Amino acid sequence: MSRLKIYTESGELIEDITSPEEIAKKLKEINVLFERWTANKPLGDNPSDDEIIEAYKHEIDKLIKQYGFKSYDVIAMTPDHPKKQELRDKFLKEHTHSDFEVRYFVYGDGVFYLHPNDKVYILHCTAGDLISVPPNTKHWFDMGDSPNFKCIRLFTTEEGWVAQYTGSDIAEKFPKYEEVVND
Repeated sequence: MSRLKIYTESGELIEDITSPEEIAKKLKEINVLFERWTANKPLGDNPSDDEIIEAYKHEIDKLIKQYGFKSYDVIAMTPDHPKKQELRDKFLKEHTHSDFEVRYFVYGDGVFYLHPNDKVYILHCTAGDLISVPPNTKHWFDMGDSPNFKCIRLFTTEEGWVAQYTGSDIAEKFPKYEEVVND
């Protein structure tokens, strides 16, 4: 189940939201897009990247038209990925991008932390969730110790995922994936 918790920068809980419609409304206030998607055809247990793209083509095309995305792909992370800890450490540092960060969770989950103002928005994304973080929005991501997800990513630039780290230690002050999903 998707869940959004909003905190002060000092860690005081302000709101706890589980309704997808309310999550979308709250995130829209900070220019973050949140949607729930459904495949236009059933996907088997282990769909290929092409089958996944085809199943969500209508939604992908809508975002391409709306935001001018130039490319997209499918990325998977598994518990046995040889670089899982290195990647987790990289994503856990607060950063921004000059491009959107768009993820649609085909399966699995992850936690996005958004820090656009004097609040921290912690969003537990699950299968069926799309999040689009606008350029230059401070954020970080946690996939946990044993990541297991597959996502569609969309990009407006050829470079793809390039982070500009803020140097802030704020990410260390908030609960990690395991604590968020088990709360």
